[in-house]
Amino acid sequence: MRTILTLGVVALLAACGADGEPIAPEKRGTPEPGIRISGAAEIGVSSR
Repeated sequence: MRTILTLGVVALLAACGADGEPIAPEKRGTPEPGIRISGAAEIGVSSR
């Protein structure tokens, strides 16, 4: 019973942000304007 209670308390502390204030993600630079398309396509019949 004590183990279940301890795990419950740890789960609550982890869920409420007890590890500190949230940190905002880093902002990336603005991508270059324009369209870029790349890829490959194949058509055919495969027999094994």
